Amino acid sequence: MARGHRSQIKRERNANKDTRPSAKLSYARVSVQKACFVLDAVRGKDVQTALGILAYNPRYASTLIEKLLKSAIANAENNNGMDVSKLYIEECYAGCAPTMKRIKPRAQGRAYRILKRLSHITIVLNER
Repeated sequence: MARGHRSQIKRERNANKDTRPSAKLSYARVSVQKACFVLDAVRGKDVQTALGILAYNPRYASTLIEKLLKSAIANAENNNGMDVSKLYIEECYAGCAPTMKRIKPRAQGRAYRILKRLSHITIVLNER
């Protein structure tokens, strides 16, 4: 069945589009489980507090997420015209990405598989 003209379909899709500022890091070289430890620490916090938490977090994922958060803040400021002091992290999550498979040689000609896991990390901001 016909759903309408292409321009009409696009108009309807854009009307339902999420306008919250966000940033996404694809194929981050960190596992989802390790990224979620850091994301859980900053979820729901205002951005200045979150940047402070990330700056002093010793985990590798915190450096990636800190850079991603700064990008999301810049998107909110420049694209959406939001006030940085009112921003907070509304959503942040990590999803699975393709896994790199490597081989580790073992004794007697065997080979063990090493799974180098990747993740897609997303941060969505909003104003209080």
